[in-house]
Amino acid sequence: MTTFLAQSETVGNPIANIGIFSLFVIVTMVVVIRASKKNATAAEFFTGGRGFSGTQNGIAIAGDYLSAASFLGIAGAIAVYGYDGFLYSIGFLVAWLVALLLVAELLRNTGKFTMADVLSFRLKQRPVRLAAATNTLTVSLFYLLAQMAGAGGLVALLLNIESRSGQSIVIAVVGILMITYVLVGGMKGTTWVQIIKAVLLIAGAGIMTIMVFAKFGANFSEILGAAQSAISGSTTAGVADRDVLAPGAQYGGSLTSQINFISLAIALVLGTAGLPHVLMRFYTVPTAKEARRSVVWAIALIGAFYLFTLVLGYGAAALVGPDRILGAAGGVNSAAPLLAFELGGVILLGVISAVAFATILAVVAGLTITASASFAHDIYATLRKDHKVTEAEQVRVSRITAVVLGAMSIGLGILANGQNVAFLVALAFAVAAAANLPTIVYSLYWKRFNTRGALWSMYGGLISTIVLIVLSPAVSGGPTSMISSVDFSFFPLANPGIVSIPLAFILGIVGTLTSPDDEDPKVAAEMEVRSLTGIGAEKAVAH
Repeated sequence: MTTFLAQSETVGNPIANIGIFSLFVIVTMVVVIRASKKNATAAEFFTGGRGFSGTQNGIAIAGDYLSAASFLGIAGAIAVYGYDGFLYSIGFLVAWLVALLLVAELLRNTGKFTMADVLSFRLKQRPVRLAAATNTLTVSLFYLLAQMAGAGGLVALLLNIESRSGQSIVIAVVGILMITYVLVGGMKGTTWVQIIKAVLLIAGAGIMTIMVFAKFGANFSEILGAAQSAISGSTTAGVADRDVLAPGAQYGGSLTSQINFISLAIALVLGTAGLPHVLMRFYTVPTAKEARRSVVWAIALIGAFYLFTLVLGYGAAALVGPDRILGAAGGVNSAAPLLAFELGGVILLGVISAVAFATILAVVAGLTITASASFAHDIYATLRKDHKVTEAEQVRVSRITAVVLGAMSIGLGILANGQNVAFLVALAFAVAAAANLPTIVYSLYWKRFNTRGALWSMYGGLISTIVLIVLSPAVSGGPTSMISSVDFSFFPLANPGIVSIPLAFILGIVGTLTSPDDEDPKVAAEMEVRSLTGIGAEKAVAH
């Protein structure tokens, strides 16, 4: 089977690729059905009945966190930009440590099902829940957009689908599969898919890393040298001039580019602590001790994986070359699958691509269950005043929301098809860091914080981030923009974190200090005790 030098040639064997894909979907669907026979109550559907051990949850957290951006986007970014691409890995890993140290265990101890449980604990329930749920849905949509774009590029590469319409059909199929996983499995089924996916992804990346080292005599310096030589010999415009062993290939040069990098770094480091689908995983364990154990497993697995991406990225540059990567149907996101084909032919390509596909399915299922749970638990149950919303009704509304959210993510994924998925996830991190993180931190650590501060911070961070993204080069004005035919990019930075995140923190302070301190000190004291000890974490939050 021939490797390819242009888009018109096929990578691997499409029939074998589809066969391995189908086998994975069938196996995971059987697991989902068997694991999810009890999903009637809200606790079972939203948190798996808090029945997972720390080890299981830690592996699932790694599966939830290591998205298509981690595997496809970062490997591609390192292969094409070298050092600057690895900054994504560093940012994502440091971000995880920030989330653990600042908020993870405290959130788990305070909440019940969703992030809004925590943010509204000692504030006015109705407005804060609505704001938190709105932010959860928005962050989830941005993240889903990245995963859908990754799915389109991956399957387009494997099936040699060059047309936009064909890739759009692929994205639609992924969306339908995602909806099915959530409707059938709930959090139990989703968690088992994430565990399977994490094991396959980390094992696959580890095997490929060993194979790359074997090609170069276990000498990392040889890999770096070969990668730089391949970049220098590129015939693609602008690529040959890059020094991929030093900073600046992507974010060097102009002052605007350097500020854009700082903005990206801030969004990556602070974003994880505001990602609802990652934080929600801590509600699936029975005790705070198990939550801490899951953290240990998650750090070990995530840290190992990001070290693998460094070898895979430079290995792809050395063995595949930037011209073939950029010329593939999946563009920069095709580096890891092409490297797998170079190392192990059709079989390894099929397996690694199925793992990447599993990565996308697992993450989008986790995002969808989080967003639909937030809508049912925080928006629907809050707005319905004519009767008490039962848990069975919440589950039914959550399933309907999953279908609607899936349809929206399919449309947005088609629009974003072709973008680097690591970059798209960075936008989701910027929204999460600005819209959620300030209110989370203030709610947990500032006794004076009140409802106005929360609303100003959440809505101010959300609106400012989205407006700046819409007016940035990420959406219009450039050849790699989502809408390249028009130009309304009045904001020069592709990632707005450097502006919107500090603004959201400031708005939280101003809103709090300009309104009376009308919060109940007894409730604030109860929240402090619960967050530190976990006492009452399994009980309903109601004030």
